[in-house]
Amino acid sequence: MSSGPDGNPMTHLLNTIRSPFRRKRPHPAKRAPSEPTSRGWFWLQVTGALALLLGVFFWFTSASILQQPIHMDYGPADPAFASALGPTVGAEFTAGNAITTLVNGDAFFPAMLEAIRRAKKTVTLETYIWASGRVSDDFIAALGERARNGVKVHVLLDGMGTLKFKGEDRARLEQSGVQVMKYGREHWYQIKPNINHRTHRKLLIIDGRIGFTGGMCIDDSWLGDAKSEKTWRETQLRVEGPVVRQMQAVFATNWMQTTGTLLLGEDYYPVPERAAASLAQCFMSGPSERPEAVRVAHVLAIAAARKTIDIANAYFVPDNLAIEMLLDARSRGVRVRVIVPAINDSKIGRAASRSRWGKLMAAGVEFHQYQPAMFHVKSMVVDGMLVTVGSANFDNRSFAINDEVTLNVLDRAVGAENLRIFEADLKMSVPLTREEFEGRPLYNRIFDHICGVLRSQL
Repeated sequence: MSSGPDGNPMTHLLNTIRSPFRRKRPHPAKRAPSEPTSRGWFWLQVTGALALLLGVFFWFTSASILQQPIHMDYGPADPAFASALGPTVGAEFTAGNAITTLVNGDAFFPAMLEAIRRAKKTVTLETYIWASGRVSDDFIAALGERARNGVKVHVLLDGMGTLKFKGEDRARLEQSGVQVMKYGREHWYQIKPNINHRTHRKLLIIDGRIGFTGGMCIDDSWLGDAKSEKTWRETQLRVEGPVVRQMQAVFATNWMQTTGTLLLGEDYYPVPERAAASLAQCFMSGPSERPEAVRVAHVLAIAAARKTIDIANAYFVPDNLAIEMLLDARSRGVRVRVIVPAINDSKIGRAASRSRWGKLMAAGVEFHQYQPAMFHVKSMVVDGMLVTVGSANFDNRSFAINDEVTLNVLDRAVGAENLRIFEADLKMSVPLTREEFEGRPLYNRIFDHICGVLRSQL
């Protein structure tokens, strides 16, 4: 009997018995390329799953509560408009307010700092971006001086917006007695369920009697008069009167959500006094309170328009319903003009915006691109009567994801002033013709389309 490889005849016998039942291994040269195919199939499945998850996430975080278009048979000057809008967004219009429109940092920074320096009882400030620098130093000095003199000073910041706010600058505020908090997540170990959620609100309230809101943040980018590409064009409103109580309530909501503390008493909510004649409302919008209120207010304003809609917005990315409402306004003969930035801090955001312009331009909506500086304005004037200014951009992030604050004013004098400002911005802008828009290079159109898919997150 022959022996096996190890020289043992028994091994050879056992191998002979087992051989019919053994699974033959293919020769390495003839083996099917199963491993590469398996890897490719695996990554294809992973990519498909991620795309599906992103699609679900984009759908879930897109503004979708209001789905049907709104039709009105009255304009913003009709008392029925204020009567409908007030309870819808949770803030009735109040009479007796004084509204001052402030254009660019040269106007609003001195006004805000002067108001802080005159504070007697309370200062509440909420902002998205606070970056160390000259403007930061001015605010730290003014807020700190008031806190050292017994004024209760509360500052609420967004964690993402304070990436350029130095620790030593925050320490200076706190050492002066200013109470500084980061919205929703003060400590690293605190879990924030939706990390995509920001407080984008910009509010400053002095003694519950003077308020400021708009798109400005505490950053040197807002210095000056928007005469260079390094500075930002911005509009703020200074307010006195009963509506300031509503502004304070918006701040107090985020403060309570962050600290568990409720701000109460006449130091924050003094008995309101009439300051002038303007009707005004201030309301909050955010996923955890009054969801999509700012979107609803914009759509209602568009539905009410009878003559003109003048939109100035840094990030104009209308959703399908807003586009439908603007097209309906055009069909009623309403003139629609939109000022957007020629200089933008986000190429992706600008491309996503362009992806939404085609139908509007075809219907006669006029687009103008502001040239001298980064255009960061967030305003709308309807029929020269309704003025909307606040922190909200005309996009899904502001309409559905972020916490925002909006001030609406019904007053022809305030409307005329803001139309004058709009016309001045038009002179600094270049009109975009339909031919130029449709003639942009193919790679630009492809990029616009891709970014448009991501518009719910921008």
